[in-house]
Amino acid sequence: MTVIQGIILGLIQGLAEFLPISSSGHLVLLQRIFGLQEGTMTFDIAVHLATLIGVFFVFREDIWAIIKKPFGKLTLLLIAGTIPTAIIGFVFNDMIKGLFETGAGLGLGFILTGILLWYAESTRNRNKKLNEMKYIDAVVIGIAQGVAVLPGISRSGSTLAASLIKGLNREFALKFSFLMSIPVILGAALKDGYDVLKSGASLMSGIEILPLIAGMIAAVISGYLAIKFMIKILSKVSFKVFSYYVFALGGLILIDQIFFGIFFDKIL
Repeated sequence: MTVIQGIILGLIQGLAEFLPISSSGHLVLLQRIFGLQEGTMTFDIAVHLATLIGVFFVFREDIWAIIKKPFGKLTLLLIAGTIPTAIIGFVFNDMIKGLFETGAGLGLGFILTGILLWYAESTRNRNKKLNEMKYIDAVVIGIAQGVAVLPGISRSGSTLAASLIKGLNREFALKFSFLMSIPVILGAALKDGYDVLKSGASLMSGIEILPLIAGMIAAVISGYLAIKFMIKILSKVSFKVFSYYVFALGGLILIDQIFFGIFFDKIL
C-alpha cells in the first residue's frame, strides 16, 4: 500500500462511515481496484477507529452527559440498540468474513441500502425525540445496525432509515445513529485485532507505517467533515439523493460480478 492509496482509502472511509453509502463496501471495492491484500485488516481497524475522533469531537457534550448519567435514558437506549448488533455480529461472524473476502454480496448490499433509504424517506410522522423513544425502537435500530455488518449495507444508512421508520425526529435520529457507532466500531476493532493476534500474525504485518498514519489522518478529517455535512443538510436534502448513488454503484458492481469478473469473481 502506498501513501497515496492510504490517503484515498482513509478519505473514503471517513466520508462513507457517516454518509449513508457504506464505508465497508467502499473499502472492499477500492482494495479490489488497487489490488491490495496484505495488511488490509489492520488498515481497516485503524481507519475505523480514526473516524470515531470526529464523533467524539462533534458530540462531546452528549458523550459527557452520558458519562455523568450512566443510567440515564439515552445511555440505556444505546445499550438496548447495541445488544442486538453484537449478537448478530457474533453469530454470523464467519459468514461475514467470507463475504468481505470474496465481495460476493457487495452489489446487492449497496442496492439494499438504496431501498432502505428510499423507503425511509417516504415515511411520515417523524416527531419522536428522546422522551418519546421506546426501548423497542432502539432494539429495531440495533437490528438494522447488525444487518449493516454485511459489506455494501451502510451502517449509518440502516440506522437512520430504521430511526425514521420508527418515527424518530430527523435531528435526534442522526445523533442517535452516530452515538451508536461508538460501541460498535470500538467492539469490532477490538475483536478484529484479537483475531489477527490469535492467528499468530503481527498487527503490522504486510503494511508500512506511513500509509497507515496517512490513512488515519485522512479518515479523521473526512469523518469530521462528513458529520458536520450531515448535520447541516439533514433538514434540507432528501436521503433519496444518496439512494441514487448506491443504486448506481451497486448496479455497476453487479454487472461486473455477473458478466465480466474484472474486480470480483463471477456469481453466475
